[in-house]
Amino acid sequence: LTQPANIAAKFGLDNFAPVEPEFYEPRFNVAPTQRIVVIPTRDMQREARRMRWGFIPSWAKDASIGSRLINARAEGIDTTPSFRAAFKYRRCLIPADSFYDWLPTAQGKQPYRIMLASGELFAFAGLWERWKDRQDEAVESCCIVTCAPNELAARFHDRMPVIIAPADYDTWLTGTPEQALALLKPYPAEAMRAYPVSAKVNSPKNDGPELVDPIDE
Repeated sequence: LTQPANIAAKFGLDNFAPVEPEFYEPRFNVAPTQRIVVIPTRDMQREARRMRWGFIPSWAKDASIGSRLINARAEGIDTTPSFRAAFKYRRCLIPADSFYDWLPTAQGKQPYRIMLASGELFAFAGLWERWKDRQDEAVESCCIVTCAPNELAARFHDRMPVIIAPADYDTWLTGTPEQALALLKPYPAEAMRAYPVSAKVNSPKNDGPELVDPIDE
């Protein structure tokens, strides 16, 4: 999320004035278990919060399961025990302007930055949950919904994150489960682009603007 200052305008957030300065810090390399910006609804109104990336089901005995649940498969999401309640009641948007995936080559895996052709902010389909530990401290966590890849994403992986079009934000956030299920499909490949970037993105310790600079193929 390299453009956090644009979140309010892009996602129609009224009175967006977060007290945490982290909301405004650009991120170039986000890793599981880190806190990310998430847009759920409260009383049918969108709001921005920061949540841990890695879904912790409400029934989990401890938070460690979250590191393995960073994604939720669209297929069966409404019946899978870990996700079915969140799919019904706690859907969210996860703002981003790109994501990384890796292309196998003779020299090893080459990271690519994948984004909209326009370069603008977009939203992943997400789910969120509130879990409490033994001290009754609440942890809010989230995951990204994935689906079969489009033609571009299929070069890299057999899955891709679901991207929600702006016209469908309200349907994803507050529509019926049946309406939400209909949105879980690949984003059009012709509206996306990808280019190779430095292998520095392989380490979550690296998180600077140079990570999104294109390199020669």
